[in-house]
Amino acid sequence: MEPANSIREQLTQFIDKNSMTLSRFSEVSGMNTGTISRILHGNRPISVSQLIAISSGMGVAADHFFADYVEECFAYSVSMRRIRPFILLSAELNRLDCIEQILHRLLDDLDYATELFEMAEQLFERNQRSAAALLYKSVSEVEKYQHSERLAMCQYRLFLIAQGENLEENLRTAILFEPYVDRLDEGYQLDALKHLIHSFGSVHKWNKVNELANKMLHLAQIQYEAPRNRKRKDQELKRTERPLYFYILYSWLIQSTVYEEHRDYVRALDFVKLYADGQRWVKEDDEESRRILKQFEEWAVANTYLYRLMSGEVDVIPDYVDYIEGRKDEIFIALRYIVQAANKFDVNIDHILDRFSEHIPLRTYKTEFGEYNHAIMGESYAQFLSDLGVYNLSKHRRNAINLILEGLHFSVKINSDRNIITCMTLFEQYRDQADSVATQKFKSLTSEVHRINAEKMVVTSISM
Repeated sequence: MEPANSIREQLTQFIDKNSMTLSRFSEVSGMNTGTISRILHGNRPISVSQLIAISSGMGVAADHFFADYVEECFAYSVSMRRIRPFILLSAELNRLDCIEQILHRLLDDLDYATELFEMAEQLFERNQRSAAALLYKSVSEVEKYQHSERLAMCQYRLFLIAQGENLEENLRTAILFEPYVDRLDEGYQLDALKHLIHSFGSVHKWNKVNELANKMLHLAQIQYEAPRNRKRKDQELKRTERPLYFYILYSWLIQSTVYEEHRDYVRALDFVKLYADGQRWVKEDDEESRRILKQFEEWAVANTYLYRLMSGEVDVIPDYVDYIEGRKDEIFIALRYIVQAANKFDVNIDHILDRFSEHIPLRTYKTEFGEYNHAIMGESYAQFLSDLGVYNLSKHRRNAINLILEGLHFSVKINSDRNIITCMTLFEQYRDQADSVATQKFKSLTSEVHRINAEKMVVTSISM
């Protein structure tokens, strides 16, 4: 294939227009004259480093010639030695259009799948997720009939990249990814299940969450108890985000949450006892295991208070509040349930809301294991706003309707169908308490809900 001439032509024109010798351009670009001469005569392909040197010498942006360089990558012969650094640099400079053009040329050739996947993993680790997604999609397309572990890994990465504030989109990608979990390497399956649990849990698919938690428990117990040599164990621990015993404890935590959501607090407490008792069977005795076990023990104490409260034991509220006061990452979660209990059992909690007023706005909370899942916290906050609105309505407070509108606004933002319906129903129920400003805001938010639903219908009809 003949080399693309656009870069060479523009370089020649630049040198001629500025009456430059090759020696002078060598000085400003950092390339030697022999290299420049061979490039101009088309005797050799241009490397990425030379492309950047040419751009620098001409005083143009680093990505000025990127669109032209796509052709250069396929001149002479297809060379991953040119393509690889170009893709990585395009990702760094956010030239996703160039990456797409490269991938389109390589799409039908399985020979490049391995290297493209390795590049995708590199970009994923660099947090250049949009560029990585393009490569994962390309490899997935090439290998869609291969049923390979690499295909499953691509789907896993695409699922992780797609996770965001939009709950319905998170659910859609979770449904697409779930069939690939069993094809992943064992070391990745547990974390994949954990992320799926978060996605399904944020939209209240509790039967699916329970199914996934049971699967996590079974897999984690097999891996933790199975005899293996030390090298194999080290390899697995490097691939899981947490030690294997964590997933056993976490599956019980999730199962207690499932029973909580089904309002079976007695059964929920049975699982609390399980994850509170890790000291009895966890084999490891190091700093990490002690931190993890302590975190689960603290969750067990907090959730015991919670389940007793939601069962109607409102007299535990003072002890519950005192317990969570020194654990800032737990305060908002506790407030959410205390407000629910106040509505359910007609309890005055004004003093508690005043005490923790600074924790009411949505913020990022961290535990021993990192930040709480953003989607789950967003869903909880949307529900909290509507519950707080109901509480204030019971006290005949003027800000109550605004809290419901705030909840509706946030629910629309994260595309939470359940909370959208709740907030719209509450507003209609108490419309007589809304002034003209609140009514207009509700009308605007309702229009946005209709627009989102119309878009969903279009997407659904296209996919059918």
